Amino acid sequence: MSVAHAADVVQPVEASGFNWSGVYVGFGIGAGANSHKLSSDFIPGLSLDGIGGEGVYGELTAGYDYMVSPRFVLGGLVDVHVGNIETSLDVGPFDASIQETYGFDAGLRAGYLITPTTLGYVMGGYSWQKYKLDTNAGFGFDWDQSGYFVGGGLETAINSNWTIKTEYRYTRFGTKDDLLSEAGIPSPDGALNLDTSRHTFQVAASYRFGAQNGAAASFETPAYNWTGFYIGGGLGAGASVHQLEIPPLLGAKFNGLGGEGVLGELNVGYDHDFGSWVAGVMVDARYSGMTSQLDIPGGSINLDTDYGFDVLGRVGMKMNESTLAYALAGYSWQHFDLNASDPVGDIIDWGSSGFSVGGGLETAVSSNVTLGLEYRYSQFAKKDFSSDLGLPDDSITSKASFHTVRIGAKYKFN
Repeated sequence: MSVAHAADVVQPVEASGFNWSGVYVGFGIGAGANSHKLSSDFIPGLSLDGIGGEGVYGELTAGYDYMVSPRFVLGGLVDVHVGNIETSLDVGPFDASIQETYGFDAGLRAGYLITPTTLGYVMGGYSWQKYKLDTNAGFGFDWDQSGYFVGGGLETAINSNWTIKTEYRYTRFGTKDDLLSEAGIPSPDGALNLDTSRHTFQVAASYRFGAQNGAAASFETPAYNWTGFYIGGGLGAGASVHQLEIPPLLGAKFNGLGGEGVLGELNVGYDHDFGSWVAGVMVDARYSGMTSQLDIPGGSINLDTDYGFDVLGRVGMKMNESTLAYALAGYSWQHFDLNASDPVGDIIDWGSSGFSVGGGLETAVSSNVTLGLEYRYSQFAKKDFSSDLGLPDDSITSKASFHTVRIGAKYKFN
């Protein structure tokens, strides 16, 4: 009995660490959404937040990290990205789109080694982005915006030179107040102001030169058994995009009406450790502040994305002794609320079913506690507003999708 009991005890192990100091280059793929706020200096109190777009992108990066102590890392990075995060409008024979084409970020990051082979970090810096308006009516132009980004991620070593990371960035660009002039429309600055923000998540791999040489992090790290029930919670942020369709209006389709905000989440689940692989199920409940807002003099109209839940399955592969990379998918349900400021109040609310897919990195910080960073793309069923407006069926519909990221902690019961 004593021998059997001893075999069940998970002991911390002394890990030969990874040298995080040095130059690295890498590549990644990501997805995300943006939200454009329109306003004018000449019509106080009128604004629309926002016009939303979504899409994917690819990225190349280079950087340098330095281990300032056995557990703290400082570094700098420069990356370039090309993508298709896009807002589109189709009305009859006319179509138009606003697309993020290419850009770059330059910034700093500060990290803490959760284990010798897994780094948690925060980051921030300068961002520049090129936008392009395209139409099939012989009219189009491009412009650029600059601003800042902040974010964070988890990065883990998978062998002596390669690492993979999951990373979230929130980017906020400065006000563009001369957009009409750049489009060739004579107008004073401030006639149309454009404020853009973006939420993105990426998975990237990096090759680190000389990582196998020099001083490496080496300290006690938990040997984690993933089998068991757990409870957890997380905080996150994201953006929503609503695709509106109005068939009687020359088949009009607008993708989309955008919103953004933060969210909180509680979850319970069970994982089973199969050796190199882990599989499990999870149920979570969340409350979100993602909203789209139209301000008018004397009031506002909001489309709120408030509460919902998910039932998800996941499958993961162990990257090292304490870190799991995983993919997930499953059922999602979300409540929406269209409301106006007093005295109007609630206009209409509804619930919608859909699905979520995503993935992340999760790493053990003790024999019972893990930390993780996770991305989800969610899409929900179409909502028909026609009967609420006294119109024939399918006269006006909306279909919502989300891009959300959360950082979370879990406590696993032995």
